[in-house]
Amino acid sequence: MDTLTWISAAVALASAATTGLLGYWQQRRIASVERLNYMNQYGASLAWAAFDLQSRLFNILSGRYLTLFLVQGTDEDAELARRSTVFVIAEYMGWVEILRRDVQFLDLGSSGPNRQVMTQLSQIAESFNRSTARHDELRLFRIQQRAIGSVMIHPDGEPGRRRCLDYAEFCERLDTDRRFAAWFSELLADVDAIARDMAPAERRLRSLQRQLVELIDLLDPDAVRFPQFHRQVYSSP
Repeated sequence: MDTLTWISAAVALASAATTGLLGYWQQRRIASVERLNYMNQYGASLAWAAFDLQSRLFNILSGRYLTLFLVQGTDEDAELARRSTVFVIAEYMGWVEILRRDVQFLDLGSSGPNRQVMTQLSQIAESFNRSTARHDELRLFRIQQRAIGSVMIHPDGEPGRRRCLDYAEFCERLDTDRRFAAWFSELLADVDAIARDMAPAERRLRSLQRQLVELIDLLDPDAVRFPQFHRQVYSSP
């Protein structure tokens, strides 16, 4: 092979390598943009779900909500309190599962803030998972958490456009779909048990409420969506 042929081959090889490298970095850039878009969209929804759940736990810990509505309220009040409490738990798990499917697939853990979010989600999952020496109200093993999250995802969604069932859809499924309702029967019974006696579940409720506030701090560090006075960690009077 003469010198000119060698030079032509080398140029072609270098050109192919450059094209491949540029293509690789282009794909990385596209993935980074997709990850940012998904985190902006899903992170806001997850923050709202975490806020609703921690608010409900705060009100339960304060002794007001379940006593006022489930114990002392009408039958309609009691059913609303029971179902809405289970709903905010399930909705949170739905958004965690959506985040796991659509964002973690795009290398969510590649940055410091994202790793912190994933660590916090894992800690919250462990608080739900942990058994106690007494009763186990609201204990959900990790596989149960993922299953509940899965059934809460609206079936018409697609990557980047997923959403959870809203409260009306959740209630309709409870009333009409026995397989769906089976995932929530124990949680509904747990809410009744907590209304009768919160003491056995108090440690779990406190841990979850604090960890959810910490998650909101990570997802909304500048307090744009949730002012600081709305994200209080519960402390006994």
